[in-house]
Amino acid sequence: MNIPVEIRKKAKLSGHFTLRSGRTSETYFDKYQFESDPNLLKAIAGELVALVPEDTEILAGLEMGGIPVVTVLSQITGLPAAFLRKEPKAYGTCRYAEGADLKNKNVVLVEDVVSSGGAILDAVAALRRDGINPVIALCVIDRQTGGRESLGRDGIELRSLYTMEQIEKAG
Repeated sequence: MNIPVEIRKKAKLSGHFTLRSGRTSETYFDKYQFESDPNLLKAIAGELVALVPEDTEILAGLEMGGIPVVTVLSQITGLPAAFLRKEPKAYGTCRYAEGADLKNKNVVLVEDVVSSGGAILDAVAALRRDGINPVIALCVIDRQTGGRESLGRDGIELRSLYTMEQIEKAG
């Protein structure tokens, strides 16, 4: 399977879109289209394994797009998963982090598509308030719109499976 071609065929939309960062783009990757295809998602997660540092203890997926990716990646690697909410829930445990306990663990963040890096930076800020200091984030697609640089300024290394350019040029 040519993963970049399949991602492009299933998920690339053309039009006028507002991104999470507030920027606009004529291209949008509807990540849920590749995340909802079990064969493609499994192939993507299989390729992401190579980007996971050896000393990783917990994989933490960001709500909402990072959750399917981290779940399959956890299955393949055997590493426990955590699920990071954008906001703590207002009932039950009232947590923003669900699943595996992150305290005193080497946590790697997992996201689907990175544009500005804002969602990852929000998660990192919450984690750091709790004494957890992730330094690596993985993503399926880096849109190459400043996210890598923004994360780098905050001490987070972004490891992407593909860049927007690679998806566009895949043949």
